[in-house]
Amino acid sequence: MPRWPWLLLAALLALAVLGGLAAGPIALGPADLLRALLGGPSAEGQAAMVVWSLRLPRLAAALLVGAALSAAGTSYQAMFRNPLVSPDILGASAGAGMGAALAILLGLPTLGIQAAAFTGGLAAVGLVTLVAGRVRRHDPVLVLVLAGIAIGTLFSAGISLAKVLADPTAQLPSITFWLLGGLSAATSGDVARAAPLVAAGLVPMLLLRHRVDLLTLADEEAASLGENVVRLRTTLILAATLMTAASVAIAGIVGWVGLVVPHAARLLVGPRFARSLPAAVLLGAAFVAIADTLARSAATIELPLGVLTALVGAPAFLWLLARGGRSA
Repeated sequence: MPRWPWLLLAALLALAVLGGLAAGPIALGPADLLRALLGGPSAEGQAAMVVWSLRLPRLAAALLVGAALSAAGTSYQAMFRNPLVSPDILGASAGAGMGAALAILLGLPTLGIQAAAFTGGLAAVGLVTLVAGRVRRHDPVLVLVLAGIAIGTLFSAGISLAKVLADPTAQLPSITFWLLGGLSAATSGDVARAAPLVAAGLVPMLLLRHRVDLLTLADEEAASLGENVVRLRTTLILAATLMTAASVAIAGIVGWVGLVVPHAARLLVGPRFARSLPAAVLLGAAFVAIADTLARSAATIELPLGVLTALVGAPAFLWLLARGGRSA
């Protein structure tokens, strides 16, 4: 395989990091940025304060969220043998949104909202898995997807009910802004809490990367090759759900990343999971970092991150569909 896709991804990620540190309401030139980075967190001056206190934690959160959602999307698409699958197919995003909405209604602090969102995401997928396990007369993949749609719709209805019950002057704006996604409140503590969870989900994916391609076969064929399909699929679901819930807990609902980025990664490095997973991690991290930089730099007010990813992701997805149709 040629090296240029990996060099391109590394260069894009480096540019996204530099742009995220330099751009913003207070623009930093190369000299100021270099001086602030070399001076460390204890350096004096406005540039050092902006870089170390504001932009680095937010940039780290953007990189973490982009990598996690892209890895989860890549795993789901390989696991369900469907390129239209995204990380919220099993209701993780809707469950996290419901948990956050309830926490806001109860007046919990930011940490409580994040914990409720994380718990809600895990609970939704756990409920989907429980329901799917009770139905044994149909294709297990189809049952999982249909159960995910049903449970996701149920939690979405709960979010709508929470909006109706919320105080329109205080709670409703908080629920709405959280559901639109954003990293304006991200701190280094948020990154420190979410990073181990994302790593705990990514490590099994990397360890199993050479076996995931067997899931593109029918379950009987994969089993005939010695693979425990149920155990492999369950492990991937747990890992992807953990990463998705951790990401949604600190950034809200950021759509399209886990759907579009895996497609672009496969175009660059091919369909093999062992290659597309690390490519999607790099590309997703760069994509969300660039989107977050635009969110705080493109206008006088901060734009919702989820809106920007949708504005970029939906046209990109349509282009990928058109390109795939022409190449077929």
